[in-house]
Amino acid sequence: MSRIGKRPIAVPAKVQVTVDGTKVSVKGPKGELSRELPNNVIVSQEGEILTVNRRDDSRTSRQMHGLSRTLVANMVEGVSKGFERRLEIQGVGYRAQVQGRNLVLNMGYSHQVQIVPPEGVNFAVENNTNVIVSGYDKEVVGNTAAKIRAVRPPEPYKGKGIRYAGEAVRRKAGKTGKGGKK
Repeated sequence: MSRIGKRPIAVPAKVQVTVDGTKVSVKGPKGELSRELPNNVIVSQEGEILTVNRRDDSRTSRQMHGLSRTLVANMVEGVSKGFERRLEIQGVGYRAQVQGRNLVLNMGYSHQVQIVPPEGVNFAVENNTNVIVSGYDKEVVGNTAAKIRAVRPPEPYKGKGIRYAGEAVRRKAGKTGKGGKK
């Protein structure tokens, strides 16, 4: 039995969960999410607790058990608390700002890079160098943060670029020469 899959999911008081066969819909104060789960799993609701079980012990059912439980748990947590991903910008002259809903990045290119948030995602900027991506869908928040990081990933020599908060960037030694060309 999957250690993750057999754990029950507690549903907060403000969240409504609707299970219709393999489709699970979750509605809460932050937003509304729905997902079609594989046929190999069964989601059952008993009061304020959701449980995810598998139909049989086939290999695909075992694979989908823990995944489906985690997806449903992330939906419940997202509509009740929400998710956020923090990014740090390092480099001289690199900065970010919010214009309307859009994020505008000055990353050393000849132009500003403008990122339009998908529905349900918000941007916030602290000190021109810390970007906070927040929303209720964990998958969309993570993908949006990855797109922002891809604008200028951290380079290994000086560490300049956009990185996730707490991300360790492997550094390389620079060039070492004998004394120059003659």
